[in-house]
Amino acid sequence: MAPEPLLAGVSQHGVWLVFGNVLMQQLGLPVPVWPTLLVVGSLAAGWLDLAGALAAAVLAAMLADRLWYLLGRAHGYKVLALLCRLSINPGSCVTSTEQRFVRWGAVSLLAAKFVPGFSAVAAPVAGLVRMPVARFTLAAASGAALWAGLALLLGWLLRSQVAGLLAWMQAHGVVALLALGVALGLWLGSKVWRRQRFRRLAEMPHIEVDELLSALGSDAPPRVLDFRAPALIAEAGAIARATPVELRHLLRTVGGWPRDACIVTLCACPEDATAIRAAHLLQRRGFVNAQPLRGGHEAWLAAQGARDGAASGLREPVRA
Repeated sequence: MAPEPLLAGVSQHGVWLVFGNVLMQQLGLPVPVWPTLLVVGSLAAGWLDLAGALAAAVLAAMLADRLWYLLGRAHGYKVLALLCRLSINPGSCVTSTEQRFVRWGAVSLLAAKFVPGFSAVAAPVAGLVRMPVARFTLAAASGAALWAGLALLLGWLLRSQVAGLLAWMQAHGVVALLALGVALGLWLGSKVWRRQRFRRLAEMPHIEVDELLSALGSDAPPRVLDFRAPALIAEAGAIARATPVELRHLLRTVGGWPRDACIVTLCACPEDATAIRAAHLLQRRGFVNAQPLRGGHEAWLAAQGARDGAASGLREPVRA
């Protein structure tokens, strides 16, 4: 038999359970949502119950999305960097997903919640690029309805199978917990392995920002590849003599460059992830003098600020 007390509690408080679960997950907590939606959908007595659960899920998602939208609008790229640092694997930078959002616009919000990683950055990027509030709200709500509605509908259509699975879990509690633990361990293990793999890649030589500034003033300046997303370039300004590029277009961009050219890669992502990946790719293609800039965009801004401050100090009149 299925665990009746548990199912009765879920059936009675399903709307609030869905609301709380979705809200926590959309705010950034690593909690799964689809199992809850499947179970609540399987216990729905009819379309009215499904509609109530769907409304709760969409409302919770929109509360979280609106918060991230406002944070992205107020604080820009810093919010994306924070989200990436909170990840188990910050080496998987948000730059590519941000660029994808900029290319697709509001349409991307329809699929955002189905794509891990993309869901985390879609709302703050929408605020960063100043997407109109009405367009954002309509697209984000539609995406949330598709995401939650699919899970609730599947739960309702597969209610016999869901009840059977819950009954099996009750009858084989130890085995179920062991299987869940193994699955969780494999997931965490893959994340840790990817993190360690990135750490090994990150051990490559970097160029310091002072070295880069000196080299840019020489007779043979290096070629700088700027992997910052278009939204950040528009917000913070372009870097003089740097070539904006996406990682997927890297080899086409450098196709005619000499293999002994000095190339510096720069990004605005935690741990210089995209810049490191680009430098490794260039080295594998024979560009032996490719190096990432240590500290990326933040180091560049700090150096420019220090230089401007020093220049301002030199211009101050000498007082008697």
